Amino acid sequence: MRRRAIERRLAETVRENRFTIAVVFPLVGVVLLIAGTQGYLPPALATNPYLIVGANLVMVSPLIAGLLPLVGRRAALGLAVLALFTWGIELVGVRTGWPYGEFAYELALGPMLFGEVPLALPVFFFPILLNSYLLCLLLLGPRGRSLVVRLPATLAVVLTMDLVLDPGAVALGFWAWEDPGAYYGVPAINYAGWILSGSIALALIERSFDADAVRRRLSECEFMLDDLVSFVLFWGLVNAYVGNWIPFVLAIGLAVGLIRADRFDYAVLGERFAATGR
Repeated sequence: MRRRAIERRLAETVRENRFTIAVVFPLVGVVLLIAGTQGYLPPALATNPYLIVGANLVMVSPLIAGLLPLVGRRAALGLAVLALFTWGIELVGVRTGWPYGEFAYELALGPMLFGEVPLALPVFFFPILLNSYLLCLLLLGPRGRSLVVRLPATLAVVLTMDLVLDPGAVALGFWAWEDPGAYYGVPAINYAGWILSGSIALALIERSFDADAVRRRLSECEFMLDDLVSFVLFWGLVNAYVGNWIPFVLAIGLAVGLIRADRFDYAVLGERFAATGR
């Protein structure tokens, strides 16, 4: 009973603050990080790792609130295994260069596991997987009931999100490859690695959640994909600022997917924001 009360309260908080969470937070984040790279703000403010992790937790809160009612023992165990996999493959990647190529974090994103990868890594990795999964469930419609259709489509969205994310992160100095690739400093092997790790991770998600239950939850929870809105705004603007035009166009493509899925009513939220002064 207490858990249900917490779930309702979290959902109400997210619903009442959708515009602030999904639009204001990423816009402020872009301004702070760009101002920091230009030397207008001290690094302790612009690139403070704890502020970055904290802001990301706020932006991912719609995803958490949307999925929480579906997290039983099986899902909790699956997500725990996914977290271990996330840390494990990232440690292997940093230490050996496999499967993503030789790279290293240039900014400590909060406490670092063995001083090498962020402990908060699941906070950044899970949303890419889960947002892709949710978007495909919506866009595929009845075809999405087939795992043979759903899994490769979801993996394609995961890769698209990384094609947007990595160039922007490199430009901001979050991480870098020893041998920069032709795609805005990102080597092709990184995306081959994402096909491998993404396939394993999505298989864990498929095993953890019942797709029909998730689909029903999506139909009643209008804000479940708001974190993807934040992603599109933040990384789309970062890539536009540094002139990464292919990632910017791909971010626009993700935005089109959100609009087709009818997942964000910009006009209504904008009016609510103006009316309430939030």
